[in-house]
Parts: sequence; structure tokens; C-alpha cells
Amino acid sequence: MRMVGKGWIGRMALLLAALMVSGSLLAAAPARAKGGAGPVLVLGDSLSAEHNIPRGSGWVSLMEKRLAAEAPPRAVVNASISGETSAGALSRLPGLLEKHRPAVVVIELGGNDALRGLAPAQLAGNLERMVSLAQQSGARVLLLGIDVPPNYGPGYRQRLRATYLDLATRRKAALVPFFLEGVALAPGMMQSDGLHPTAAAQPRILDNVWPALQPLL
Repeated sequence: MRMVGKGWIGRMALLLAALMVSGSLLAAAPARAKGGAGPVLVLGDSLSAEHNIPRGSGWVSLMEKRLAAEAPPRAVVNASISGETSAGALSRLPGLLEKHRPAVVVIELGGNDALRGLAPAQLAGNLERMVSLAQQSGARVLLLGIDVPPNYGPGYRQRLRATYLDLATRRKAALVPFFLEGVALAPGMMQSDGLHPTAAAQPRILDNVWPALQPLL
């Protein structure tokens, strides 16, 4: 029987090791839509997390269905959590960017910060860090602005609106100034709590978001 040289055995060991590393990297890679396009990552609160409406009826789910029919199709990662604040989302964002490598990051935050009385300047700082992290990862960013009830006072509301506009302008991010436009005060579009849209309102919310999202894809 012919003896196999040690050099050949060494080369085979290196090849097997390389294949094992390659396989592990492939297993760790995030799922992407067919065609290789990076996913759309949505980072929001209960307004994007299907609060008290049927699963699959929220605007993010509707967007996912629409993007699946586009060419090339896009996957959607909905990382929204009910009750989320800008600080909480900021702490989660680096891990989400590393795991999913999104092509577009949609940021819908601020409502819970306002409910907790957070100053608009603090919200602006958290949002800016999120936009910066997303852009540094190579993703394009869409900001979805929110508003608060009149009892917060005109000064607070004006500063809140200016937060999104100023950040989008300086960081060259896309913006929907008020993504609940046509929903917040429309009959039958809000749940009894006055804070969360109904299932019937979700297509209108997607219609508000889509014109700003589509150019980023």
C-alpha cells in the first residue's frame, strides 16, 4: 500500500478547516431576499409593532408583502417593540446592524420619549447617534416623524417637529414629517386609547411612508 505524504495530509487538513470556517460564516449570515438585496430594518415602537391589532395587519407587514412583490424583492426585519424609547433602540441598534446588514433603516421613535417627558434635545441626540450608526454601516435612513396632543403645548410640539426636520436635513436622511397624517384625527382610524391606529388605518400609514421609502430601495 502506498503511503500518503505528510505534506498532502497537511494540505487536506487546511482545506477542511477552510471549508468548516466558510460553512459557519454562511450559517451565520442573515437571510436576504432572493437577488441579494439587503433587508429593510424597521426600528420603532408600538405604532410599528401591531399593538392590539391582528398579526400581519400592521403597516410594516403590509410593506413586507409589497416589497416581496417588487423586483428585486426585499426582506423586512421588524425590530419594533411596544414601549420602546430612543435610548432603548439606540442600545439595540449596533447588534441589529451587525446581524442583518440592512440596506435601509427606518426609524420610527419619539412617542414614548414624549410620554416620559424627555426633552426634544435628548431625543435628537439619540436619534442622531442612530442615524450615524446606520449610515456608517452603509444603510440609507428614513426618519418617520411623530406629533403629540395639543396639551403638550405649542412650544414642545414645535421643538419636536423641528427635531426630525433638522436631523434629516443635516444628516441627509429621508423624512416623513408626520407619518400618522390623515390617521391621527380621522374617525375610525384610532383605537379607543387615542394613541394607536386601528387595523383599518394601516394601509393609509403605508401610503404615507411609501413615497419616501421607495427612492431608497
